[in-house]
Amino acid sequence: MIRNHRLARAVSDAAWRQFRTMLEDKAGWHGRTLVAVDRWFPSSKLCSTCGALAERMPLHVRSWTCRCGHTHDRDVNAARNILAEGLSVIACGGGVRPQRESSQTRQSPVKQEPPGVTQGIPAL
Repeated sequence: MIRNHRLARAVSDAAWRQFRTMLEDKAGWHGRTLVAVDRWFPSSKLCSTCGALAERMPLHVRSWTCRCGHTHDRDVNAARNILAEGLSVIACGGGVRPQRESSQTRQSPVKQEPPGVTQGIPAL
């Protein structure tokens, strides 16, 4: 169904929502807290050592060196930044770190439907 371009997005969205629901349930069973980090959080572009934000980083770049001199593996760096962000959300609430420009433009962290998807649906 994923290969069908008309169903792919809906199937993928449903699968991720189901996965998150399962994680929330499992965390609740074991007395853990599940923290969802902002979708637009720049986890792989942010230096986990000094906090500097790289301007651009194409997906083919797998390791990079920050201005502070530390060399980062992109995935390990992202994991460290996500852990730090999750812990800061638990300790202090959301939005503790400096906000990116997209956050200042009030871009929603949740997925947005393209315009026109809900046209023609009568309001209740």
